[in-house]
Amino acid sequence: MRRRPFHVPNAALVGVLLAAIALVLGGCGSGSPPGTEEADSDAILLESAADPTVTFGVWFKVGSQNDPAGKEGLAALTGALLAQGSTSEQSYEEILAALYPMAARYNARVDKEMTTFTGRTHGDNLDAFFELYTRAYLSPAFDQADFERIKSDQLNYLEKTLRYASDEELGKDALMHFVYEGTPYAHPIAGTVEGLGNITLEDVKNFYRRYYTRENAVVALGGGFSPELVARFEGTLEQLPGGAAPAAPEISPAAIEGRTAFLVQKDGADASISFGFPVGVSRGERDFYALWIANSWLGEHRNTASHLFQVIREARGMNYGDYSYIEAFPEGGQRQMPPTGVARQHQLFQVWIRTLPNDQAHFAVRAAFRELERLVNEGMGEEEFELTRAFLSKYHLHFAATTRERLGYKIDDAFYGIDGEGHLARFGEMMKSITREEVNAALKKHFDLANVKIAMITGDAEGLKEALQTDAPSPMEYAIAKPEEVLEEDKEIAVHPLNFAADGVTIVPVEQIFQK
Repeated sequence: MRRRPFHVPNAALVGVLLAAIALVLGGCGSGSPPGTEEADSDAILLESAADPTVTFGVWFKVGSQNDPAGKEGLAALTGALLAQGSTSEQSYEEILAALYPMAARYNARVDKEMTTFTGRTHGDNLDAFFELYTRAYLSPAFDQADFERIKSDQLNYLEKTLRYASDEELGKDALMHFVYEGTPYAHPIAGTVEGLGNITLEDVKNFYRRYYTRENAVVALGGGFSPELVARFEGTLEQLPGGAAPAAPEISPAAIEGRTAFLVQKDGADASISFGFPVGVSRGERDFYALWIANSWLGEHRNTASHLFQVIREARGMNYGDYSYIEAFPEGGQRQMPPTGVARQHQLFQVWIRTLPNDQAHFAVRAAFRELERLVNEGMGEEEFELTRAFLSKYHLHFAATTRERLGYKIDDAFYGIDGEGHLARFGEMMKSITREEVNAALKKHFDLANVKIAMITGDAEGLKEALQTDAPSPMEYAIAKPEEVLEEDKEIAVHPLNFAADGVTIVPVEQIFQK
């Protein structure tokens, strides 16, 4: 069957309407509006005088990669204790009571390499909120009861939620572990069961003193703020501990050799599949935007017109969704647009094949590999390229419709060293200038399909191990009739060679994953 051209019904009209809404709500254009950054300020500023709210952010240059060996989860626990714990002035219950009438909140997002401590309030409550927000990271109480509560929550997430209630996130974390095994990138951001068990309150205090320093922090402001507030906010950093934080650890995973698989046996589970490999491009680079065009055509998140969705879900009705990514995309089940606060120097290209019956998993993997191989080997066609580029030229306007989201992108811009108007504006400009030849060249340069790792959550690990090792045919059967062209293509997919190494398939019981 010939690859279907990318098609988005009324995409241009939808894009224009949503962009207009975004402009009314937040003044969002193809990039961030002009800021008010001053030469003598390191603050990240996004001024929007019409916004009655103020968004605060402090970017701390620390993440789960800084967890000490044997105490995995310390960065996440420290960040959560600041955002969800008492301060020297007030208990956490008193803080929540004070925030409630303001309809305001603050929180911390800890990722692999960065922690962002953000909050937002209406200008009428600015002073009261500022005191609550800044105290959270300036004078944490490190209360033992708060520590035990949050530590328990993280353990419950690892032992119960991640293992038994979130196969999609489990599959993604399993793939990260498989690709980055032996490096500080390998464990989930929440840590490991034994690592969390080893952490004491004193460990949290030491981690805070080591990494939450004035030299390791950058403030960010968005909305309707004054120059006085900028100076006041930057001044809070002087109250943090001094001293340069330790250098970031080196992340050097072993090279992927051939196609190998990591199967997590979870009794009674259907199959949730993630596969991919490191991709050495980041936001700001021209090849990144070229790959985004190809990836959007292949598997744009929650886009039912993308190619993998059409082949696996639409034509065959096998599962919920099939998507692909060139950047980290956590909480995919809860979000539509790409997240901020997860900037990383090391990114994966990955395909997610969301849950489907175990007896269809081998066929689904074959179908996805086959389409990806055809994309890399044959490249995008002219019609596919033009339709996708036109779609993205409008669609990217919705990545950040609010001041909070746009400020998140500006913080990420600082992480990646993207100057000028930033990634959002550059995205729009790249959609005007990148050529189909550049897209196809980038695919061949960065996508090494001979060396791929796959992680799968499954209730039939032994059966799938044998199927992958032997490359046995995997014919599909349907409960309802399918068009003849689908059935004919199925015959090709069922025997499409995957070439997994005979000794390259590992099984681990779900109760053991991320134990230590």
